[in-house]
Amino acid sequence: MIGVFDSGIGGLTVVRSLMERLSGYDIVYFGDTARTPYGTKSAETVISYSLENIEFLLKNGAKIVVMACNTASSVASHRVAETFDIPIFEVVTPATKQAVNRSGNLAVGVIGTRATIKSGIYEKKIKALKPAAKVYSVACPLLVPLVEEGWLKKPETMMIIKKYLHPLRVRQIDTLILGCTHYPLLKDQIQRKIGKKVIIIDSSIAVAEKVKSFLDTHPEVDHLLGKKDEFRLFVSDITEQFEKTARITLKRKVFLEHIKL
Repeated sequence: MIGVFDSGIGGLTVVRSLMERLSGYDIVYFGDTARTPYGTKSAETVISYSLENIEFLLKNGAKIVVMACNTASSVASHRVAETFDIPIFEVVTPATKQAVNRSGNLAVGVIGTRATIKSGIYEKKIKALKPAAKVYSVACPLLVPLVEEGWLKKPETMMIIKKYLHPLRVRQIDTLILGCTHYPLLKDQIQRKIGKKVIIIDSSIAVAEKVKSFLDTHPEVDHLLGKKDEFRLFVSDITEQFEKTARITLKRKVFLEHIKL
């Protein structure tokens, strides 16, 4: 199985991208809805949660793991790599590579949770690839709760998005990284407010492409993964809105399994 975890529902955008590119592969997902959001937590707490989440996925058959959470990817990747001897993918590196490759003026905007933006990980990785790049980052702490509540098309959400993106519009960025896997659920709204000429980099798509590329070149790992189109969806707290948004995101029936870590 391919294991995927996130602080809540946002990581299902990664699951959707994986299903589109790796049709039929078995996937086990854990959404830590009882402890969401991660973006307001300390680095130590996020690291602890991430280690617990991966242990859970491994116990449920995962042979590789995707950290479908930008906050966890930003602050916990190093500890995770030290702790587990399996292929583990984070969402930051693939997105930064896509941004650098596609940005014409190397004026890149990044939006994410407070923890992700505070870590400076996107700027560090972009600058490592292109020292001349200009990176402008904005924390958008209200967007994750709005997505979790299903307020995707509310006028209040549009107003908040507009306010968050204003500093980036002023900087005249040509590329915008969605530095949180919840944000692809607001991609159309973000595109409208940032402008149609700005290239949107969706980290959920970028990491799914990275996983596919890895499996294409590592048959010894690929053969360990089940391919019966099995999908298990675990959550640490069941909410009616999660089930509704999950159904819409994945375009399939879902069954939530409630667990306590």
